[in-house]
This record gives sequence, C-alpha cells and structure tokens, in this order.
Amino acid sequence: QVQLVESGGGLVQAGGSLRLSCAASGSIFSINDMAWYRQAPGKQRELVARITGGGSTNYADSVKGRFTISRDNAKNTVYLQMNSLKPEDTAVYYCNADISPRVVAGTYSTYWGQGTQVTVSS
Repeated sequence: QVQLVESGGGLVQAGGSLRLSCAASGSIFSINDMAWYRQAPGKQRELVARITGGGSTNYADSVKGRFTISRDNAKNTVYLQMNSLKPEDTAVYYCNADISPRVVAGTYSTYWGQGTQVTVSS
C-alpha cells in the first residue's frame, strides 16, 4: 500500500518561513513527478510547484522567488521551502506524486497526501 504523508504545516506570521515535507512509503518501484498543491477556503485546488524525476521544476507565478521545491530520491521525499509568506498563502497544502508500485512495476498512478494546514497571520 503506497502512502504519502505530509508534515511541517502550522501557524506563522507574515514574512516568516515554513518547510513542508512529504514522504512516500510502501512498496515503491519508481516515482516520477512530485508536486505540491494548495486549496484555500472557497477556492479550487491549485498547483504550487512541481519537480520531475530529473529535477526540473516549475512554479505558480504567485510563489516564484519565494518557494522552493526539492526532492530526496533516496528517501522518496519531496520538500517545499516557503519563505516570505503572505496571508494569501493560507491554505491546506497537498502532496502529489506519480508512483509505480512494485506490484505493477512500470505502471504509474497519481497519489495524494492527506493535506497539511498552513496559516499565515498578518
């Protein structure tokens, strides 16, 4: 059973920083793209940042220059370093990854974490 477990959310003042982590566990053959999404109250879920298996990254315009996505392939973990946080960054942040479990090696499915709350106070 493959799972994604996020950690690192919390309450921070505007201008502060947080680092989110998301670890994939279970019987994993391979992981392709990993990403962070967020969903604010009353809004649709949106892509924040994505990193490919090769390390290429892309970001939402709203977070460029403030957020950095990275991954540790040995630990099957993706990170999101969030600096210069703003109240509008307040949302539930979800980890997302395209994973091939060992039982169906070579076939990828998209998995989601349970979400972690990030609240930025003004």
